[in-house]
Amino acid sequence: MASTKEIKRRIKSVKSTKKITKAMELVAASKMKRVVSSTLASRLYAEYSWEILTSIAKDTEKITHPLFIERKVKNILLLLITSNRGLCGAYNTQVIKKVLALLKNGNGNINIDIVTIGKKGDTMMRRIGKNIIASFFELPANISISDIVPISEFVINEYSLSHYDKILVAYTDFISALSQKPNIKQVIPISKTEFTESAEVRLPQDGSKASVEGKMTDYLFEGDQEALIGSLAEKITRMQIYQMFLESNASEQSSRMVAMKNASEAAGEMIDDLTLVFNKARQSNITREISEISAGMASVS
Repeated sequence: MASTKEIKRRIKSVKSTKKITKAMELVAASKMKRVVSSTLASRLYAEYSWEILTSIAKDTEKITHPLFIERKVKNILLLLITSNRGLCGAYNTQVIKKVLALLKNGNGNINIDIVTIGKKGDTMMRRIGKNIIASFFELPANISISDIVPISEFVINEYSLSHYDKILVAYTDFISALSQKPNIKQVIPISKTEFTESAEVRLPQDGSKASVEGKMTDYLFEGDQEALIGSLAEKITRMQIYQMFLESNASEQSSRMVAMKNASEAAGEMIDDLTLVFNKARQSNITREISEISAGMASVS
C-alpha cells in the first residue's frame, strides 16, 4: 500500500485536474449555448433554400450553369470539418471514421483530394498519406458567413474549372447535447437526385396507402434567368457550407461539454476512492503505532 504522503499527493493532483475540467465544462457550456442558438436559427432557412435550389435543378437540361452540370466522376474534392483542439470526446473520431470508410470503399479509379478545416483532421489525413490541397486553421470561434467565403469560392471555382467532378463535405450534424451524427453530403453538382430524395411522404385523409410526392413548384423568373439562377446557386451553396460549419461547431462544443462533465465526475469518484484508501492507510498506521506502544509498555513492565 502506498504511503499516506503519496496518497495525499495524488489526491491533490486529482483535485487540481478536476478544477481544470470543471472550468472547461463551464466554458464549453457557455459556447455551446451561443453556437446552438445560431445553428438552430439558420437551420430552417438553409433547408428551405436548398429545397428551392434542388427543385430548380429538376429542369437541369434547361440550365447551363456549371454548378448544375453533372459529369462522369473521376476527381472528388472532399471538405473535412474537424476541430483544432481535442478533449471533445468522439467528435473528431466519428467524422474521421466516416471519411476513412469512404476512402476505403471508394472506386480505385476515382481520385479524392482533401481540404481540411481543423488541425485534427489535417493530422490524420497527412498520416495516411492523402493529398491535401488546402488547410484552414484560423477560423474564428463565432464564425460568420463572410468567414467561409474564401472556402466556398475556392470549391465553386474548382468545380467550375472542371478540376473536380464532385464536391463533398464531411461534417457533424448537431442533434442534441448528447447526440451528434457524422455525415458526408454532396453540395456540388446540384442535381435533381437530391430533389427526389427530399420528397415528402403525404398521408391521405381517406386512410389509403401513403404516397410520396416532391414539392413540384414552378418558379417565374424576371430578367436574365441564367444569371439569376447562377447567382442563386452560388449563394445557396455558400449558405449550405456555412450551415455545415455551424452544425459542426455546435457538435464540437456539446461534445466537449459532455466530455469535461464526465471527466469531472470521474475525478470526483477517484478523489472519493483515494480518500478512502488514505483513511484506511492512516488507520493502519495508528493501529500499528498503538500496538508498538503497547508492546513497549509490556516489555518494560
